[in-house]
Amino acid sequence: METIEQIRQKAILNHIPIIMDETLQEVGKILQELNPKTILEIGTAVGYSAIRFSKYLSEDGYIDTIERDSERVKEAKQNIANLNLENKIHIFEGDALEILPKLNGPYDVVFIDAAKGKYPIFLNEALRMLRNNGIILADNVLYKGYVMSDYNKHKQRTAVRGLREFLKNLQENKNLSTEILETGDGLAISRKIN
Repeated sequence: METIEQIRQKAILNHIPIIMDETLQEVGKILQELNPKTILEIGTAVGYSAIRFSKYLSEDGYIDTIERDSERVKEAKQNIANLNLENKIHIFEGDALEILPKLNGPYDVVFIDAAKGKYPIFLNEALRMLRNNGIILADNVLYKGYVMSDYNKHKQRTAVRGLREFLKNLQENKNLSTEILETGDGLAISRKIN
């Protein structure tokens, strides 16, 4: 049976993007304070972050997480089962753009860590399902520094354009109080204020 640390090591070895340690520390502080009942995660990968987040859930809390890569879903399900967390973490397999409109929440926390070019769409869905005083956490919002610089490789343009639009939408939304940390690859923390 694999431990959380083994899951982490294996993901790094196989170049599967998982939450960075320093980002996990920041998110952990927020979740500990919040003690959420419901978390929605967009982008499961191998289940590492959901497994880490599960320890901050209230007693009857749960995490809904979405992943479209079937190999990763298989691995995530195995990792979650190995740690006896099947009753806490539910995986929806498929494209988040198709699954999100079918979910209703409400969620205390939405963690966004999937296709960077789609962050603006994920934000709209998150806002629809977030309860008052809920928090949206978005990982990798500075995207290797590209978001704040003028230089972008051609293959990064969609991601960078999406992230810039996402950050602009966060800043302009009167119902959100947003802070952007340079932790990891950039973490946006947005609290719903009404």
